[in-house]
Amino acid sequence: MPETEARKLESHIQPENHAEALWYALRVRSKCEKVVAGGLGQRDIVHYLPLFNKKRQWSDRVKTIHVPLFSGYVFAKFNRMQMALLVTIPGFMYIVGRGDVPESLASSEIEAVRRVVDDGIGVEPWPFCEAGVRVEVIRGPMAGLQGVYLRSKSEDRLIISLPLLQRAISTEIESYNVRLIPEAKSSERSGTVVNSVCRGTAIR
Repeated sequence: MPETEARKLESHIQPENHAEALWYALRVRSKCEKVVAGGLGQRDIVHYLPLFNKKRQWSDRVKTIHVPLFSGYVFAKFNRMQMALLVTIPGFMYIVGRGDVPESLASSEIEAVRRVVDDGIGVEPWPFCEAGVRVEVIRGPMAGLQGVYLRSKSEDRLIISLPLLQRAISTEIESYNVRLIPEAKSSERSGTVVNSVCRGTAIR
């Protein structure tokens, strides 16, 4: 990507954020997540590529592989001074934002993903979901996390969404380990367990 493209990226970062390193989502080419993560590491840019275990059927066996939890994305923490380095990384496409303006992610969003990946069970991608019964985890290693509670016949799940990406992830959760967040009680009284937008199977 030419130097003019790097300057264009820099011009969209708000002045007050020039020196402060913030988290952003980088859109990368298909199957280039690990390449981009490696490139960020080589340039001393803090980054995070969450992975999950996925079973793949081979001709003679089933093998578990580690694949990106957010396909096509890598998270990176940088300031304007470091931005020009991004365009030198093979596989990098653009910084996710609204229109042409990059938009940062809250540190709490990245931390929530980290905790689910590190401490969750059966973590996997999930259809984007904001509406539904919002709960807070009150016990265990994920205590304090908030998300949408989804009850199904086979298992209960906690869904964590990233609105900027319109993506979500989920993990198994026991109902006795969560409590309703106050604003969600109206949904409980009306008998609505979860909005229809939250239903569905995992993204494979």
